Amino acid sequence: MSETWINACAPDDIAIEDVIRFDLGERSFAVYRTGPSAFHVTDGFCTHAHVHLADGFVMGTVIECPKHNGRFDCVTGKAIRKPACVDLVTYPVKVENGRVFFRLVE
Repeated sequence: MSETWINACAPDDIAIEDVIRFDLGERSFAVYRTGPSAFHVTDGFCTHAHVHLADGFVMGTVIECPKHNGRFDCVTGKAIRKPACVDLVTYPVKVENGRVFFRLVE
């Protein structure tokens, strides 16, 4: 398991109940802010239609895909509304020294 933490953004780069895209090499992630100090990271693309979730709508801890309105819990990655039925991969997150970091789980 990798112990490398990836510097994704500053906390103020994301409004509360919003999401941004973060690309790393050929991979893409979605970084969410669900509260004043609550951040989460998932794979970036919807598991149903391969549309980037950063273009979606965040409601509390739920991200709605912009294409077919499938929904996921961005904390657990669980698909909670069809047509999405395959869960998202989630990643450990920490906020340190004014930055949001996440760790890839290999």
